[in-house]
Amino acid sequence: MAHVELSLSGAFVPQARTPAEAEFVTSIERWASTVAIADEPCLIIDAGGAILAVSLSGSELLGLGKPADAIGKRLTATLHLIDFTAGAGPLEDPEAEKIPPLLAVRSERLARGLLRVVPDAEKPPLTVDAVSTPLLAGGRVAGSLTFLSLVHY
Repeated sequence: MAHVELSLSGAFVPQARTPAEAEFVTSIERWASTVAIADEPCLIIDAGGAILAVSLSGSELLGLGKPADAIGKRLTATLHLIDFTAGAGPLEDPEAEKIPPLLAVRSERLARGLLRVVPDAEKPPLTVDAVSTPLLAGGRVAGSLTFLSLVHY
């Protein structure tokens, strides 16, 4: 039988925050910093629909350009959303307002649905599955976190 010893002398111990320090970092800010460095396609919008954070893979999937360039822009104005008809016409505002990231904010509940997006004029449309959850700040919905997945046919 082998004998293994582990040394805990150099163990990583997370630095605790005092309650006063923790008050200055909101949940949405913590999620935004996580999304910004995530490998998974995901994004965060604020309650008004502006992009607060997007991962590189999420930005590439949706055709948003560089993640830093998408920050602050309204999601529905930035995405090239199309409908699911054979004609693939632009998704009009009443329907665009029902996409999962915005629906999660408005309904204050988990939202899931499909988006049809044209990420680039030279590329065919993509169908993307979106799962969104509302994010709270001070007991109120301050935005939503959305995970995205390309739907393969």
